[in-house]
Formats: sequence, structure tokens, C-alpha cells
Amino acid sequence: MKDRIMKGFIEEIRDKGMKFSMDDLARRLGISKRTLYEHFSSKVEILEAIIEQTFAEGDEKAQQIIEDDSLSLIDKIKGVMMVLPTHYELYDLRVLEQMKRYYPEQWAMVDSSLSDDWQTLRVLIEQGIREGQIVNMNVTLLMKLIIDAVNSTLDQRFYMQNQITVSQALSAIVDVLLFGLVPVDKR
Repeated sequence: MKDRIMKGFIEEIRDKGMKFSMDDLARRLGISKRTLYEHFSSKVEILEAIIEQTFAEGDEKAQQIIEDDSLSLIDKIKGVMMVLPTHYELYDLRVLEQMKRYYPEQWAMVDSSLSDDWQTLRVLIEQGIREGQIVNMNVTLLMKLIIDAVNSTLDQRFYMQNQITVSQALSAIVDVLLFGLVPVDKR
């Protein structure tokens, strides 16, 4: 039931942004508010459960990539950069702005993840530089470029208007960051 409630919560976000009530959520799910409150004490608790689940699943996906011995270092870097959150609806500029306004503590958790929680990728990039597979440059600058480029997928409205899925956008961004714009035969 908790998973069903969280899924309904995400659907409400997709349809209405953060501005919906527990009544709206109960109605969407076809359950009573009492049933809703038996599983979650508040809208904030549901939001936090979704954020925590998203973080845990992202960390798990990244760890699986890192531990996959069949992948090259470059494939691992690309894979970690392309880990999409399960509930990417939360990772939309409009939703994040509403979250910042109405749920600042939860927004701070998400914002920190979007800007600070990239240590796994940093370690892979540093290994790539040491092994000569990544250009030797300032890692802090490189990480800022990567984080800013990947976080551009938060502007989901742009991608929808241009008929590009978030996954397609992220793949193209990662390819440009890792391999540049110039074809190998033209270098």
C-alpha cells in the first residue's frame, strides 16, 4: 500500500505540481484519508519517503555499475553519469521551485544531492585522469561542468517541447561531455 500511495503522490505531482491535498491523493487512489494516514502521517512524510527511496535506488544503480567488471572505466563513468532517479518527476525545475517554497527542508535534501553528492563519479574521473583515459584537467572544474550539464535535464519542459525524453537528453549530454562534438575522423 505504501508503494501505491507513493506512486499516486508522484502522479499528483505530475498533474498538479506540489499543490495538492491529501484529499486529492486519497481520491486518486480510491481510498479514504484514514487509510492514507494509517501509512503516512503527512504529505511531508510521503515526500521524504520518495526522496529517500530515490537516493537509495540511485546509489544502488551506481554501485552496480562500479562493481560490473565487464565494463571499461569509460563505460562506468558514462553509466554513473546516466543514472536517472526512479521518480524523475520530482527532478523538474517547476516542481523543485514549488518544493523550495513549500517544503524547504525536503528541497534542501534534493538540492544537496543535485549539487554535492557526486563523489562516486569524482573518484572514477580521477582514476581516468591517472590512467590517461580522461584529459588531465582541474577535476573541480570538470565536475562542475558535468553536474551543470546533467542537471540541465531538470528543465523537462524544454525537452518535452522538443520531443526529447530525459533519457535521450542525458545520453546525448554524456556523449558530448565524454567524446566532444568533433567526430574522431575529423580531429
